Amino acid sequence: MNEPTKTKNLDRNGLPALPWSRARDLLATQTPKENLTFFVGTVRPDGRPHAAGVGAIWVDDALYFVSGPGTRRARNLAANPACSVSVRLNGLDLTLEGEAEHVADPATLDRVAAVYREGGWPATVESGGFTAPFMAPSAGPAPWFLYRLRLTRAIGVAGAEPHGASRWDFSR
Repeated sequence: MNEPTKTKNLDRNGLPALPWSRARDLLATQTPKENLTFFVGTVRPDGRPHAAGVGAIWVDDALYFVSGPGTRRARNLAANPACSVSVRLNGLDLTLEGEAEHVADPATLDRVAAVYREGGWPATVESGGFTAPFMAPSAGPAPWFLYRLRLTRAIGVAGAEPHGASRWDFSR
């Protein structure tokens, strides 16, 4: 299990630190069935930021997302895998930081495609990526790449009880 090696309480009002289990459990229960929009932030080769919405899911204690190979996001990740992923979960705003790794092994693709299908996206595995009858118009033609976020840091701000804010660091 991917547990933090360090937790820092960011709350300035005396509230206790939030447990990582709160964020992890919300990711596990709200993806892929809730209508969530995740935003992936990457860095262009010239250093300018880029952000784009993606359909992401939490599977087997890791965050996965898909990108068309010709998209700005995929080209940025090929040059520099550092990225952030942000989402508003029910009661918790969450930003995840780390490096995205392109995943092409058939067992992982099959497992993640099955979870996407549970959420209503009919993904199938083909040519080391995913295909489906529909995808974001900006994704380009299939097959689409799968990425796993190798988590190094997460920041959560609770908008519901119990309130608080925390940063979790993960060793790699």
